[in-house]
Amino acid sequence: MIKVDMRFIAATNRELARSVSEKEFRSDLFYRLNVFPIRMPTLRERREDIPLLVRYFIRHFARVMDRGIETVPSETMDALIKWHWPGNVRELENFIERSVILTEGTALRAPLAEFQAETSSSAEPSLEDTERKHIIRVLQETRGMISGPAGAARRLGLKRTTLQSKMQRLGITRRDYFGKKPD
Repeated sequence: MIKVDMRFIAATNRELARSVSEKEFRSDLFYRLNVFPIRMPTLRERREDIPLLVRYFIRHFARVMDRGIETVPSETMDALIKWHWPGNVRELENFIERSVILTEGTALRAPLAEFQAETSSSAEPSLEDTERKHIIRVLQETRGMISGPAGAARRLGLKRTTLQSKMQRLGITRRDYFGKKPD
């Protein structure tokens, strides 16, 4: 018999506690993994790290691509700090790599127009908004019936409890699918 001393580290970007309550993740596995949770804030929650990460990624990619980038224009750094970084650090890394590829000379040339393009296309509804509207539409079509063979849960391919949990998370009330509070 060989004795082994090891530690297991698991990482996710999901809210596992909520997934457990919605029956999307096994509770026994969650409690085995949740011994010492460490929450790492997103990049938009720690904007003070952005200049350090930008310099690190520039140094790394400039070395790999044999570029002599020495400066980052202040308007570029300001734009990088203000951006919401939905893809977190990996998005920043990819953006800096793309910027290093585009740069000719010693000052970083970042394609900041991508930020405006994405901002203008972000007028589209979010996935959460779309899901909320879809659930409300199905509830209206089923006249508020959640469970049963003709219920909204069946039509949406969900368990009744999962649908109720989603409705609570999305703030869907009877008023939303009946138009007014029924008597």
